[in-house]
Amino acid sequence: MSESTNSANDIQRPSFDVYEAYQHALLDEEISPPLAAILALTQLMENSTAGTMFELVKALNDGAEVLKAKSSNPISLNAGCELFIAFVTLFPHDSVSFADLKTKLIRQGQQYAKEALSYRRKIAELAVGFIKDGSVILTHSYSRVVMQTLLLAHERKRISVFVTEARPRGLGIKTAEALTAAGIPSTVILDSAVAYVMEKVDFVLVGSEAVVESGGLINAVGSNQMAIIAKAANKPFYALAESYKFHRLFPLSQYDLPNHNSRIFSFPRLKSSVSPRAKRTPDELSVAPTTITQEEISQNNPDVDYTRPDLISLVFSDVGSLTPEGVSQYLVGMFAG
Repeated sequence: MSESTNSANDIQRPSFDVYEAYQHALLDEEISPPLAAILALTQLMENSTAGTMFELVKALNDGAEVLKAKSSNPISLNAGCELFIAFVTLFPHDSVSFADLKTKLIRQGQQYAKEALSYRRKIAELAVGFIKDGSVILTHSYSRVVMQTLLLAHERKRISVFVTEARPRGLGIKTAEALTAAGIPSTVILDSAVAYVMEKVDFVLVGSEAVVESGGLINAVGSNQMAIIAKAANKPFYALAESYKFHRLFPLSQYDLPNHNSRIFSFPRLKSSVSPRAKRTPDELSVAPTTITQEEISQNNPDVDYTRPDLISLVFSDVGSLTPEGVSQYLVGMFAG
């Protein structure tokens, strides 16, 4: 009787909500989606009743699928999940029991997330060496590592920054406000004015959602066109990326990105009962004018885009300054154990 009661209690016991843990981690503004995913999977491991490595890895993969399904843009968090699961799978150990191994893995996951918060400072120190006194920089949207780099550069050199508005979310305004508050001269420009301003800048500096296996970059939409224009103007295009954003993904075009769906760039159905080919009178055309909202525009457009590796000058990371080819080599080594 006692055994059956305990079994029933185990079945009824509320399961761990990995997505809730992920969202809670993101409440810390210093935690980016890949790190939040690693922290959430570490907590999942703590709460797991897995008795073997096979069961534990399956639980982690299931948790990663939950995070992916509930996120509108899973690319960045996928990189964190992929890195953590590879770490667990390849972790060398001489543990006497699975429980001991599990404790070590949990401790290592927590320690990695803690240490990873220092990566932005390492990247900033590296990137500042490439910034000359008096530089005029163009950046895009909002990036924690870009902000840290610009603030550090401002402490040591004179810089000024053009920031794209970064529609539809307008995060470039957040960047410009933070720069202005720190005393850095900055100007917000329209996304459509990138080509206009390019001849005034010394280089482009952007953050990243992920750096993929080809050495290409996934970042806030608009990054690709900036890179194309920078290449045409012979201006360096630098990307900043923590190594936990390196992702084993190999897109060949914008439409290979995991977050692409049929909603993006779709054409709305005509609400009028009049045939599209039928001739309309001026009175018919003036009836019921169409109103397009910013929300509708946002829903019909991508959040991120893909920049080819040949458009990127260097990727600054906590593991060094890498060419796009160097990123590919590093990724192969990272997941080869």
